[in-house]
Amino acid sequence: MLTQTRGGFVAVSLLDGKKVTVNLKSNVSVLSEIAIYTLEEEMPLVSVLEKIYNKESGGKTSVAHKADKLDLEAYFFEVLPNYDEDRVYASDIKKVIQWYNILHDNKLLDFSEQAAAASDKDAKSAAKKSASKPAAKPTAPKAKAAPKQGGAKASSAAKGGAKTSKAAVKK
Repeated sequence: MLTQTRGGFVAVSLLDGKKVTVNLKSNVSVLSEIAIYTLEEEMPLVSVLEKIYNKESGGKTSVAHKADKLDLEAYFFEVLPNYDEDRVYASDIKKVIQWYNILHDNKLLDFSEQAAAASDKDAKSAAKKSASKPAAKPTAPKAKAAPKQGGAKASSAAKGGAKTSKAAVKK
């Protein structure tokens, strides 16, 4: 992301360097918010990319994202042996490998900062858990939102329900 605009943001493509304006209503996934299913838990994408980085000794992947399904699955099994084969498809593996190689080409794979940030976050989380919890405040029941209609726009019933809920909390 390059800069924020009134209705979204401006991003620069890592493939060709072109600037693209993205509307806030667009469905955008940030790589830091993506996780891969494993048999135990969901593993953040950054951890998977770090495992690939370590396997490849900092180089590009030994398999291309356009390789056949069996080669992709065998490679991913080497990187993440406990990935959930029922919920992680070959198309997902292709994306991860492609993203890794794009980030590698643009020299955006620096895991030293990631590890330091993760250890700081773990220390803060442990400190919060050990601190005593304040008494819970009574809250008004939340209004149920109506199902979304037509993509990203919320229905008028959901908007009205949210206003009603805020008014009940103020009283």
